[in-house]
Amino acid sequence: MTAIRTLALAGSPADRGRVHGLAYGAVIRRYTEDRMAIVAAGTLTAGVGITREAILDLAARMLPAHQSYAPDLYAEMVAIGDAAGLTAAEMIVVGGFTDFVDAVRGSFGEAPIEDTCTAFIVPDDMAGGAGFFGQTWDMHDSATEHIVMLDVAGGDAPRALVFSTFGCVGQIGMNDAGIAIGINNLTAMGKIGVTWPFVVRKALQQSTLEDATACVVDADLAGAHNYLLFDAGGNGVSIEAMPDALGVEMLDETPVVHTNHCLHPITQAEEAPRPPALQASSKARLARATELLDGDSFGVDDLMALTRDPDAICQVSAPPYHVESCGAAIMRPRTGEFWAVAGRPDGNEYERFSLT
Repeated sequence: MTAIRTLALAGSPADRGRVHGLAYGAVIRRYTEDRMAIVAAGTLTAGVGITREAILDLAARMLPAHQSYAPDLYAEMVAIGDAAGLTAAEMIVVGGFTDFVDAVRGSFGEAPIEDTCTAFIVPDDMAGGAGFFGQTWDMHDSATEHIVMLDVAGGDAPRALVFSTFGCVGQIGMNDAGIAIGINNLTAMGKIGVTWPFVVRKALQQSTLEDATACVVDADLAGAHNYLLFDAGGNGVSIEAMPDALGVEMLDETPVVHTNHCLHPITQAEEAPRPPALQASSKARLARATELLDGDSFGVDDLMALTRDPDAICQVSAPPYHVESCGAAIMRPRTGEFWAVAGRPDGNEYERFSLT
């Protein structure tokens, strides 16, 4: 059983980053080296790796985009690195990993082989008047041990609970203004730009769904993700955000489900080729989650069971990709409740957190 470690962050961006880096510096350094090795070996780029020098050079060229997009989050990230003994470029690799890998592909022409996360929004009317956002967090299997729940406060932004990994400013979260946001990975040839954790955290600094959505659509993105946002008023949106294209779906009376292939023609045109086995996995998870959400009413236990589904959704690490459901999160913006699990959902228990 894997318990979720928690870390309270408050004060200025530099204060928040310093606390994060000092508390888990050794862990962040290990995680950084793990991810550097994955890129260098070509584990996620069809076996074609690049040198450490090339990795850090590419990451350094992405720094100005991050500083321009969110200066406060950039200061927080740099402070994490300073306290942990890492450069800002190394923090881009450890924190923005999947988008960074997209940028590697775009710069070096390597083939993409990712297949991560199954996400869904359940409308209010199908959840007793208070709907849910939920997702598995699928990643290379060595990422599980680095999960942390950040409790972020400070400045004029709402307080937020943020499911993340050590050294990363945020990955999945909900704030006390009733905004929830999560992601799943899409496949693209990336570019120099902003990595997705900055987008997630900036969205969580907002107080309306409109402003949070603007954080996604206005970002000069490095890589491809599907962003799902849901608020306490029952409004939701799913955005397929490629480096140079957007596909948007608004929540209606039926659940939104998304996995790792594009569903909109405009984003499909920019989607990079995917190995047949991974495309089949993404389509199977989409079909299975849609089947499991074909009903009239759902509670949190039903959604926990969905993330544990053995037929398709709860992924088990296997060669050659070693992708696993390393955790999962379920959020209910109307009530401020947040359930999260570290480790495979089928072998670990959810923990309840609250913003109230």
